Amino acid sequence: MLATQRHDRILTALRLHGAVRIAELAESLDVSDMTVRRDITELAERGVLRKVHGGAVLPRTAAHEPGFAAKSAESVPEKVAIARAALAYVEAGAAIALSAGTTTTALASVIAEDPALRPLTVVTNSVSAAEVLHATGDPRLETILTGGVRTPSDALVGPVADRALASLRVDVAFLGAHGVGLAAGLTTPNLDEGATNAMLVAAASRTVVLADHTKWQETGLTRFAALEDVDVLVTDDGLPPDDQAAARDVVDELVVATVDPVAEARA
Repeated sequence: MLATQRHDRILTALRLHGAVRIAELAESLDVSDMTVRRDITELAERGVLRKVHGGAVLPRTAAHEPGFAAKSAESVPEKVAIARAALAYVEAGAAIALSAGTTTTALASVIAEDPALRPLTVVTNSVSAAEVLHATGDPRLETILTGGVRTPSDALVGPVADRALASLRVDVAFLGAHGVGLAAGLTTPNLDEGATNAMLVAAASRTVVLADHTKWQETGLTRFAALEDVDVLVTDDGLPPDDQAAARDVVDELVVATVDPVAEARA
């Protein structure tokens, strides 16, 4: 198969699924991982895709909103490490909120695995997080789903979600973000999701943001909070030391999760 044919096949799979993995491409194209990596590098240089650990995703723009499945393929070990570190801010008997996102869904998974965190009330506008929590079947784990219009990132947003959140108060809100920056703050590509995220921040006594290092200095279309509004920022050790220092100057607390190298190798 010629390189141009492989490139066409890679881009077709990417448009269909939103993300592709090197191992799966190598098998379907019947070539080595090294050949696929070289192809992905060439396509990234042309700007038609973006390289991530273990594969590639569609290129990002400020208004581009990747689907939940596409985002789930990115930075998996980092998200797991961040979720486990964030578990320290979840206490039995509390009421917490989870925004939509793949990292907050990872947090929902580790909450679901820990019976010691009961009773617990979780308010969320995330369809995927609600499904994970509901699947436990534990009546001591109460899940309140806001309702609203569903976005590609499995978020429920809009007036229905916003009215529900306006009437609620929680101890801690855990939020994901498309981008995190010193000047831009916390951003997302979806205007309605940004408004609903702002309601989550307003409903909480403390705000904990879960963002892997690839989110640093990314910028979405709309800002829903300033970095100064963040009580705790949980990221991973892929964030360079200079950026860690810059974040510490702004947020009340920075938590840097260590990524498991074994999990990273499997991703």
